[in-house]
Amino acid sequence: MFAQVLSATPYGIEARLVEVQCDVGPGFPGFAIVGLPEKEVSEARERVRSAIRNAGLAFPQLRITANLAPADLRKEGAGFDLALAVALLVASGQLPPSATEGTAFFGELSLDGTLRPVRGTLAMALAAREAGVPRALVAAPSALEAALVDGLAVYPVASLGEAVEFLRGERAIPPAPRVLPEDEAPEGIDLALVRGQEHARRALEIAAAGGHHLLMVGPPGAGKSLLAGCLPGILPPLTFEEALEVTRIYSVAGLLPPGRPLLRRRPFRSPHPTVSYAGMVGGGHGVPSPGEITLAHHGVLFLDEVPEFDRQVLEALRQPLEERRITVTRAGTAVTFPASFTLVGAMNPCPCGHLGDPLRPCRCRPHEVAGYRRRLSGPFLDRIDLFVGVPRLTRDELLGEGGGEPSEAVRRRVVAAREAQRERYGAPRTNTELTPREVRRFCALGSEAKALLARAVDHFALTGRGYVRTLKVARTIADLAGAATISPEHVAEALQYRAFPEEGAP
Repeated sequence: MFAQVLSATPYGIEARLVEVQCDVGPGFPGFAIVGLPEKEVSEARERVRSAIRNAGLAFPQLRITANLAPADLRKEGAGFDLALAVALLVASGQLPPSATEGTAFFGELSLDGTLRPVRGTLAMALAAREAGVPRALVAAPSALEAALVDGLAVYPVASLGEAVEFLRGERAIPPAPRVLPEDEAPEGIDLALVRGQEHARRALEIAAAGGHHLLMVGPPGAGKSLLAGCLPGILPPLTFEEALEVTRIYSVAGLLPPGRPLLRRRPFRSPHPTVSYAGMVGGGHGVPSPGEITLAHHGVLFLDEVPEFDRQVLEALRQPLEERRITVTRAGTAVTFPASFTLVGAMNPCPCGHLGDPLRPCRCRPHEVAGYRRRLSGPFLDRIDLFVGVPRLTRDELLGEGGGEPSEAVRRRVVAAREAQRERYGAPRTNTELTPREVRRFCALGSEAKALLARAVDHFALTGRGYVRTLKVARTIADLAGAATISPEHVAEALQYRAFPEEGAP
């Protein structure tokens, strides 16, 4: 007898629906799974066999063939277990075929028949809704995650036995409610704890308001990492659409915290300099999985000690810094991941870190300093919007009472600037995302501001990209000031952040 039910498999940060077909017929007893399954899918044979028996159901001693269609799509994860078990029970006559119509099944089976959550449940639920599937049976721990998808009835089941009783009509299970968690308080270090560094604090505010990429240069202990840790606390909250996208990424990556079906805080990722190419941009065995730049989507990617990262890893950031997405190709499989993040980098001015320090002399030779800085290529640096020096704190700054303005006050200005951008562009977009045509439209300059920028083109040897990025930064500075047009003062401040700091000074 033949049966067919629906399930899904993660594919990038999305999911593809899969038809789980099962045929039970005469022949030497065996259980074969075909359709390009990965190892964890093939191992479902033993999980399904034990779960059916421990649920008090009969495992047929016949030849069983399960096909996962389409056959040319790689199938990963343990999310097919429940669908395979249900299809087998229908094919063996233990469930009526009509019970599975219009239903998708997602869940991993334990040997005793209980259901475990699987990664990518949210993406699977979205794929089911887009295909017009009206309901889904999922492992109970994943129910609230799947229920975030409006228009899909999600039924939580704790075990295979419960699922069978529900499909037979012997047990009533209410659909999981669609619970939307409230906004969470922003994480991050309060800017009030930062002593001095007014120039860097201002650059951090501009970066948060416009989504601009920032590089801080200064000696060890000057506060670069502390400043980077303050950035999440001044960023605006995620919109629901952004939160859903971030949650889907973390769900597919298997990083969604238990009990948190929807992530409401912006990500802050800080990979170690030893991170691999695949770890940064995405990859791995089979279908590529998201890397650090995708895990930082709608958030912050902080690279401490930037020159210590592998050159190939840094060069791989050039495309996502410009296009805000990355395409990863592995063995004929191409997956495009979103990568709209704010890059914050920190580095020393030289290998020993004390170039320009008035108290600790630098012991590096000129060629060592030049070699250290050459680790960052020109094309990579050209994609940075803001360069800022973070000098050593003075004695008075270290011993003084209190710090600067608190994060909450800065955050209010950032939120107001972001709201101005949303009204201007008709969508929650930032100035750094403007296309060349939009820059021409929204970053128009008066004659005085244009003359100032023209002189700066020669002085700073601005490339075309550097010129456009300066305009975007000036637009953000104007938004922070509540100005409708870009004035010469806004351009002048933007130009202060365009040159690489010499000797770690602002």
